[in-house]
Amino acid sequence: MTPTYEIDNPNLSYQAKLDLWETGFGLQKVDNLEPSAYMRELAQEQIEGKLTYEEVYSQITTYHKNVDIDTREADIVALRIVELLSSPAFKFAPTTLKGIHRELFFGLLPQGVPLGEYRPYNIRKEEPILRGDSVIYDDYRTVADSLVYDFNQEASFQYRGKSPEELVTQVKKFISGIWQIHPFGEGNTRTVTVFLIKYLRSMGFEVDNEPFKNHSKYFRDALVLDNAKLMYQRPEYLDRFFENLLLGGQHQLSSSRMYQAVLGDKEGEASFLE
Repeated sequence: MTPTYEIDNPNLSYQAKLDLWETGFGLQKVDNLEPSAYMRELAQEQIEGKLTYEEVYSQITTYHKNVDIDTREADIVALRIVELLSSPAFKFAPTTLKGIHRELFFGLLPQGVPLGEYRPYNIRKEEPILRGDSVIYDDYRTVADSLVYDFNQEASFQYRGKSPEELVTQVKKFISGIWQIHPFGEGNTRTVTVFLIKYLRSMGFEVDNEPFKNHSKYFRDALVLDNAKLMYQRPEYLDRFFENLLLGGQHQLSSSRMYQAVLGDKEGEASFLE
């Protein structure tokens, strides 16, 4: 994988680079991963112009060859998210999802999990926010067709002339739908989130990355609740996330409060802390 190094553009401000790195780091929390202190040090040096992206990539790769710590995926995926988000290149197509997945997880997936290809098996994920139940994901045999359908539906939606609230409702519906398909064996939420940010930018939306930087675990659980079986569905949590993201909303995106409200005080607190 050859990075494009657009993160090193001298016209990119300190704050813009900081925002990219914080977003990359924050998104690792969707899988309860935490980047290493060394990765954060290298990121700060790149932000300050002391290291290029290529040098950061080289140093963190060498680091993980010599140091036996369980942060390799978080470090490398965060780094690659920064690279992808620093590039304006984008195409609205299911193939872009494949490309993002391939770029993010090259060399990192467990044996048997396809890279940049749709999963050839069905999946079930036990969710604490659903008391151990799972979202019903697409059958693997329908993943490709489902994505084509959802992308065609989104492409046919006329954004011009709609209110901001209508626009955000449509984007939320589309993203929640392709997340429910869960096209890949692993790494779906991070892949879909990178796609979402690039898609919104391509349409001219002003994206406040703060929800992704600080509330990515909330985002994943909100997607779960939006796509849960009817008895568990709570779409208001995803609504709040997108309102904060695109409409200047000021909702408190608290995962602990979400768990307590959905599961009950004691059970919710215990599940959130697991």
